[in-house]
Amino acid sequence: MGLSGNAAIVGAAQYKPEKYQTAPQMFHLEQVADLAHKALLDAGLHKDDLDGLVINGPHFHEASVFVPAMAAEYLGIEVNFAEVVDLGGCTAVAQIWRAAAAIEMGLCQAVLCVIPARMAPLGPDEDPAWMAQAMRFGGHSTAYGAPEAEFDLPYGHMGQNTGYAMIAQRYAAQYGYDKSAMAKIAVDQRFNAQYHKDAIFRGKELTVEEVLASKLVADPLHVLEIVMPVAGGAAVIVASKELAARAKKRPAFVTGFGERLSFKSPSYAKDMTVTPVAEAAKRAFAMAGLTPQDIHAAQIYDCYTITVLLSLEDAGFVPKGEGQRFIKEHNLTWKGDFPLNTHGGQLSFGQAAAAGGFSQVIEAFDQISNSAEGRQLKGCDNIFVSGTGGVMSEQGALILQGG
Repeated sequence: MGLSGNAAIVGAAQYKPEKYQTAPQMFHLEQVADLAHKALLDAGLHKDDLDGLVINGPHFHEASVFVPAMAAEYLGIEVNFAEVVDLGGCTAVAQIWRAAAAIEMGLCQAVLCVIPARMAPLGPDEDPAWMAQAMRFGGHSTAYGAPEAEFDLPYGHMGQNTGYAMIAQRYAAQYGYDKSAMAKIAVDQRFNAQYHKDAIFRGKELTVEEVLASKLVADPLHVLEIVMPVAGGAAVIVASKELAARAKKRPAFVTGFGERLSFKSPSYAKDMTVTPVAEAAKRAFAMAGLTPQDIHAAQIYDCYTITVLLSLEDAGFVPKGEGQRFIKEHNLTWKGDFPLNTHGGQLSFGQAAAAGGFSQVIEAFDQISNSAEGRQLKGCDNIFVSGTGGVMSEQGALILQGG
C-alpha cells in the first residue's frame, strides 16, 4: 500500500524571506494568486491545468472557514480535490503527499499546494497586537477548556522555545550534550545560505564560537540555534506523470511518504528523545523501496538545532545517541559528504511561518531539477525531506526522486 511514484513536483515559487517590518503587505488571496502564477510559469503549465487545491487554514486572513472555496473562486478555477491542512511546520510536507495521493487515485491531474505568509493589510477593526500575542504563546492554545491553558501555560511552558529546550535537556540527560556539535549544525547551514541569493542571512557568515556566544534564550538553546520568523510564502505544483512529461524542468517524483502525530504538548510525550519522524520516515523509506544510505541529500526541518539532531537519528541516518558525533565527523555543507539543508535551512534561509517548511521541499525540487544555481549537487536523484509541527508533536517525511 502506498504511492506508485506517478505524481511529481513540477514547479515551485517562494517569496524572498524578509523582515515583517519591511516586507510588502498583501491580502492572502492576492498572495495565493501571485504564487500560483509564478509556480505555473516555473512548471510551464497553465491555470486551466489545475484541478486540485491544498491550502493552509489557520491564520488565513480573509476567511476562517471555506478557505479552499474562496481561494479557488479567486483563482478562477474549479477543482475536483480541495483540502485544508493544519499541521504547523509539517503542513508543506503534508500538502505534497496529499496532492500526490489524490492524483494517483485519479481525482485530479495537477494540484496547487500553497501557503501565503506575508502580513495582510489590517482592517479598521483589526488589532495589530494579535501577532505579538500569538508569538508569545507559540502553538499553544489559550482557549477556555484547552488542557495547555490549564496545565502548561501557568507553569511556564509558553511558546516553542521552552518546549524545545525541555526536549534538549532530556536528550542531554540521557545521551550527553555537545554544544559545539549542536552549533556546527547552524554554522554548516549558514555556509550553505551564502550560496542562495534569497537567504535572509546571505552575506553573514557564522562560526561555532559566535553561536555559543550568542544570547542563551532557553537553556541550552542559543538565539543562533533558533529560527528567525520572517514574512514570505510559497507554492508548489504537483502533477500527474503525463503532465510532468511536458513540464519545463526535470520532475521530482513523490515515491514515499509518512506522517505521525504523537501529542500536542511534549508534556505528554512517552519519551521526549524519540520523535514522530521515526515512524514517518520508516514508512516513507519502505514505500519508496530505499534506505537512508540511498539518500543523496537531506532537507530536514530545522526550527531549532535540536530538531535536526533528533530527526537525523530517528529517521535512521545515524543510531540514537550518536548524532552529535556524526555531526562533528561529517561535512554537512553542500560541498560536503552529507549535504544537509543545502539552501541554508530555515535557520539561515528564514522561516516564513507554516510556509517555512516549503523551503525544504523547494530546495529538494531545485536540486533534483538541476536548478540550485551555485550550490548544485552532482548526481542528486534521491532526497529525504521532513516537516515538523508544534513542539516535535507532528512530523512528516517525503522521499523525492528524479525522473
